[in-house]
Amino acid sequence: MPLVEQFQPGSCLAVAIVGGSGSGKSWLADRLAGALRSSAVRLSLDDFYRDRSHLSTEHRNRLNFDHPRAIDWTAFEKTFRGLLAGRTGRTPCYDFATHSRLPNQRLLKPGPVILADGLWLLGRRSLKRLFGLRVFIDCSSRTRLRRRLARDRIARGRTDASVRKQFRTTVEPMHQKYVAPQKQHAHLVVPEKFGMRELHLLKATIKALRARRPVQPPVRRRNPQKPFRRGH
Repeated sequence: MPLVEQFQPGSCLAVAIVGGSGSGKSWLADRLAGALRSSAVRLSLDDFYRDRSHLSTEHRNRLNFDHPRAIDWTAFEKTFRGLLAGRTGRTPCYDFATHSRLPNQRLLKPGPVILADGLWLLGRRSLKRLFGLRVFIDCSSRTRLRRRLARDRIARGRTDASVRKQFRTTVEPMHQKYVAPQKQHAHLVVPEKFGMRELHLLKATIKALRARRPVQPPVRRRNPQKPFRRGH
């Protein structure tokens, strides 16, 4: 069944943007939200890491934050399903430097398009089926490590040595086990060197899905013989 046939005019379209840490998920989701303006609401899986404020610093530093169990899936799914149903939602504000939630929350108003980004959005069957468009960013480990080093030094006060150690011991092994396999469930696979051209084409794809128009694939396809093949 063509992807566009899933939607009724006026229904909410949920878009999943998935890829490894440092692949560019947030950049793409933020730029798409800006391009779609008021029609899009941003939802990030990163906001739903479990609160670890009750643990000692030493204990927190030993946790594996690159495993899907690090996420409060119950809270995420409640917020996500509420937005799909047209209800206002609230998201926690997470502090990566301390691995704890901040006291304030962010209010999200529902919209015609939900742009959700995260490491494992396509790994759970209960969530995967709710996304009308599933995008996977295919990015090399070298590029992802380079971006992690640049980000974590500034935003999270990390040393190069600690970032490299975490990437080697948990980030990349968990990527291969839990993130990379989600590529098979994506409608579209975006190469790591994507830019404004891909952004504009993805925007056009989202608008076409909303209007139930035939969709032309905007980015590199997994199977050239099937221009808009659905995932399993």
